[in-house]
Amino acid sequence: MEAVVPQTVQFTNWISSEKVTRRPGWSFPVSQTLKDRQKFPVLVSARFPANGASNRRRNVDMEVWCSYKSSPGSVVESGNYQAPFDEAQQLKIKSEKVKPCLMGRCIYLVGMMGSGKTTVGKILSQELGYAFRDCDTLIEEEAELSVAEIFKLKDGESQFRRKEMEVLQELSCEHSKVVSTGGGAVVRNVNWKYMQKGITVWLDVPLDALAQRTSADGTSSRPLLPNKSGDIYSETFMCLSNLLQQRRKLYAKANARVSLEDIVAKLGQTDVSNLTATTIAIEALEQIEVFLKKEVEDFLKKKKEHDEFLKRIVLTCVIFYCVQLFFFCSCLAFFF
Repeated sequence: MEAVVPQTVQFTNWISSEKVTRRPGWSFPVSQTLKDRQKFPVLVSARFPANGASNRRRNVDMEVWCSYKSSPGSVVESGNYQAPFDEAQQLKIKSEKVKPCLMGRCIYLVGMMGSGKTTVGKILSQELGYAFRDCDTLIEEEAELSVAEIFKLKDGESQFRRKEMEVLQELSCEHSKVVSTGGGAVVRNVNWKYMQKGITVWLDVPLDALAQRTSADGTSSRPLLPNKSGDIYSETFMCLSNLLQQRRKLYAKANARVSLEDIVAKLGQTDVSNLTATTIAIEALEQIEVFLKKEVEDFLKKKKEHDEFLKRIVLTCVIFYCVQLFFFCSCLAFFF
């Protein structure tokens, strides 16, 4: 059984005596001898329960109690405090917990262009001790052409998709890799056949954030996006919207989904652009962990059903042979 330990936030502060209101039955430790009768040097302490699913940054309500000498305890401060959150430490803890359960299986990141697959993938590979592979980079190295240049060739997109399939086929035979796939890798069913040998993770980023990222970085390296003057953001948004409409159901086939909108909701924020790649990587590991737990539960359920089926077969066979033996004995008794 996993222990869940409540967390405590403590810091010292000077509280004005005017804020003190009497409330019997409570006490709070004074950090030092009272020197100024107008102010109380107090130790502020807020204790809140740990969340087993996530230790993300969150606001907690707290009240500070103070007593001095024999004076009854009183409320001196109440309000809302933001609990501290160490991303690097949380990422390390989560990766150490998930890695043994992966058993060397590859992680395939899928999602729209500009969703951060490469950035998040590199963080995951570093923390898990996996090698990182970028499908587009591997294709470019083999073809000695950029993705944009490949698309400009005759039947360029078809050639690219074929090379993409070959790369995924090769990677499917390997272990302990984090793979960043192209945005259109989900279109071909055969690619899913290769990726399903590992764990697929969909980085689900809102359209407006995707459009902002890709238009800010420039669209010249992205052959499926418009590359002309004018309102780049609006044109990019419309193009991405059409692509996502075609691919959303395909992305949803992934084993785990990392929704940036869900992350900001957990953190009490509204803008996904404020999220760091480390925060997204932590969420990815949490969703992978959820999938792995469900996978084990499904396996145990199927095993139980299989065992029960075998028991019924064995019981049926035993009953059948007992009936056969009974008739055989009856026949012997009749004739002898």
